[in-house]
Formats: sequence, structure tokens, C-alpha cells
Amino acid sequence: MCSHRPACPGPEHPVAAHPEQGWSLLCDGRIVFDDTGELLPDGRVVDPPRTPRLAAAA
Repeated sequence: MCSHRPACPGPEHPVAAHPEQGWSLLCDGRIVFDDTGELLPDGRVVDPPRTPRLAAAA
């Protein structure tokens, strides 16, 4: 998917960034979002990590 010539700087290298929309396209085809979620090239979704909510004290 990467079109860098002569060599790719690495799979984490962004080839397109749209901070105003909150996402970047990486060399390996992943789309990463500012909330740390990802959309993989095969269409699978990687949910952003969530911290569990603490139960409210009674």
C-alpha cells in the first residue's frame, strides 16, 4: 500500500493527515483516529481503549 520510493520510513508514517477531521492514513493502510481507534485495511475496527467507569459511592 505504501508508495514511498526508495524506501518507506516505517508503517507508522502518515501519508495523509486531517487533524481538523481527527484522522490520519498510515503507510500500512490503517486509518487512525485521534481517540486512538483504528480502521484496518480489511475493514475491521479496532476500538479505542476505554477506562472502566468507577461505581458511584452510595
